[in-house]
Parts: sequence; structure tokens; C-alpha cells
Amino acid sequence: MASSLPEKSDWAAPASLEDHDVCSPDVPAGSKASCKETRLPGDERHVPSSEVLEAIENVIEGVFKSLAQNKAPVLTVARRSDWRNVKFTDSVGLQMVPRCTMKQVRSDCPRSASRFALMLKILSMIYKMVQSNTYATKRDIYYTDTQLFGSQLVVDNIITDISCMLKIPRRSLHILSTVNGFVAGNLSYTEEDGTKVNCTCGATAVTVPSNVQGIKNLISHAKFMLIVEKDATFQRLLDDDFCNRMSPCIMITGKGIPDLNTRLFVRKLWDSFKIPIFTLMDADPHGVEIMCIYKYGSVSMSFEAHHLTVPSIKWLGLLPSDLERLNIHKDALIPFTKQDQKKLASLQKRPYIACQPMWKKELEIMAASKLKAEIQVLTSLSSHYLSRVYLPNKLQFGGWI
Repeated sequence: MASSLPEKSDWAAPASLEDHDVCSPDVPAGSKASCKETRLPGDERHVPSSEVLEAIENVIEGVFKSLAQNKAPVLTVARRSDWRNVKFTDSVGLQMVPRCTMKQVRSDCPRSASRFALMLKILSMIYKMVQSNTYATKRDIYYTDTQLFGSQLVVDNIITDISCMLKIPRRSLHILSTVNGFVAGNLSYTEEDGTKVNCTCGATAVTVPSNVQGIKNLISHAKFMLIVEKDATFQRLLDDDFCNRMSPCIMITGKGIPDLNTRLFVRKLWDSFKIPIFTLMDADPHGVEIMCIYKYGSVSMSFEAHHLTVPSIKWLGLLPSDLERLNIHKDALIPFTKQDQKKLASLQKRPYIACQPMWKKELEIMAASKLKAEIQVLTSLSSHYLSRVYLPNKLQFGGWI
């Protein structure tokens, strides 16, 4: 690999989905209900079952105490999608502030009583799973009673609220994430059950492990890691033998917005190998936001930022400035929609853009042109341009920001 490589070193649910059934005003920061300080790196790994059970028992005890005093029970949770509850630092990304505004899910309010009941229902299910040492996915929980829960999104949001409320990661609650991501390249590891996984087998990708914290014996001689936005591009690079053609590397795709396990896995690989990590995204607001989730995290999962973000990630492509530099014909570009314009305007206001002047410039180019491009646009130059020209030149001559 050329010496120009650097030295080693959740999508936020809209507030309307999260708050539509909450009956109370904000609980002021500084009250007893405010969030505890965010855990430091390493604290997340595994919470003993006894501590999980105790935390749930404490919640239920609080409910019984309120009933004994003839008061309506209330559950207090952080407003996870509120930017006021988030601070940005270069070293961590988007992180929930130590003391944040909260919302109350009340049992005596028609708008929130059903959510209160569903939270207790899921807490009960978690308690039984921890007791019996069994696991379930969020999808499994939803299908135990689809009519009761109404939608998968309701279950997803409640589980994340519970994880934030208890300060316990999802895996320790015995809830498994559905895995969408794939990994390939110069990497091998052993899963929790002893299964040995080798990711170097040609054009076949391996599913990202479902229990990232349980993998061990990670071995790699990779010089860098490449995060690819889309599965189609990832598969094309595999077919072109990119992982071996350039230099030993690891490729990962979350197939769009990355799931929790894919983000945990990227962080795990970074902690293990400290190799440069690059992203290959579409030159559009959606691609930029996905890259920012990997690098800086999402507002709704900011309470687990230390375990999900990798702020050293670099933007390799597709840069808006590349389109003009490579003389991509405008007929191959796609006009912005109103949704694109709105997303881009939101991105330009994000706190992390202010500390990335080169990123800011690229977003300004995108805004001025009102045009976007998918990675596949490079095939207009030649069928193998991405794997044999664009990426090798970018990596050799330092074409990242």
C-alpha cells in the first residue's frame, strides 16, 4: 500500500414517532430524573444478569410505590431525538449530555397510558428472558402479539427507550439485533460458540456476527477498511476481487442505513486493528448522512456513542467535487428532490460539519449544483473504472477528506 495512507491510529427516529403518546412536559435538566453520565469506553461490554434483573425490579418497585400512595405510576425516559440533549466532540461524536431533558410516560393520561402498558409488557418479557437465559430479536417480540404492539416501529422505539432508561445495552437485555451487514476480506475470528469464521473466501461475503461483543481471536493483515454504502457496489467490488487486487483490506456494507450490529462491528475492528477506515457512499445527502452515522453516530443512539462511533473515518468517495474533476456528463446525474434539499440543509446545520471545512465545501458544491450521483455513475467511464482506476488512485494519492 502506498505511503500516502494515514498512519494507524441509527438513524434517529423522528420526534413525532417517539413523543406522540407522551402526555407530560419536559422534566427539567438537573432534576432527579435526568440522565446519568454516559458510560466510558469498555463499560458497555456485558452487564451481569443479576444487575439487569435488579434494574427492572427497581422500575417495578417504583410503580408499586406510586400505587401504594394512590399516585399514578410514571416512567421517565430521555428525549433521545432532541438535539438539546446531545453534545458533539471530535473524539466521540454525538454524545448524550450527562443531564438531559426527559419525558414522562404516564399511566393516567389517555395519550400515553397504552405506551406505559407496553413498556411494562416488554420489561416483563425481558425479565423472563434474562431469568431463563434465552434471547429474542425485536422482530420476535413484535410477533408475540402484533395486534397489541401495532407496529414493529413501536417495539423498536420502546426497546431503545428501555435500554436508555436502564443504562443497559440491548445485548445484556437478551434482545438480539437483526443483522443486515456483510463483511469480506482479510479477516478471521472466532464466534462466542467456538465457530471459526474466515472472511477471505473469494467472492463470498460473511454476515456480520450477531453477537459482536462475543467474538474473539480476531486476526487480520489488512492495511485499511472500506465501508461501502450499497450492497450492489459491495458485491461488484467482491466480483472484481478488490480485497486482494489492491492490498489486503476489509470491506463492510450495512446495505444502506447500518443496523446496530454493523456499527458495533466497525467499532470492534477499529479497536482491534487501528487501521485507516474509508467510506464509499453515493454523492447525495442520504449517502452523506449514512457516513455520518458510522463516523459520529445518531441522535437517538447518542447514549451509546462510545461503542458505536469511529470519528477517525475518512470520506473517500464519491465526492461531489469528483463529478466535475472526472468530467461526468450532467445527463448521468440526478436532479435534487425537495426531500434531498431538506436533508442537505439539515446536514449543513449539524455541529460536526462546522469542524470539517473540506466536508462543508463538498456539501456547498452539492447544494449549488442541486444534482446528485450514485456510485454506479462511474461505469459511464468504463465498466471496471471503480475498482481498477477510481479507488486505486484515491488510495494511492490520498484522495480522501
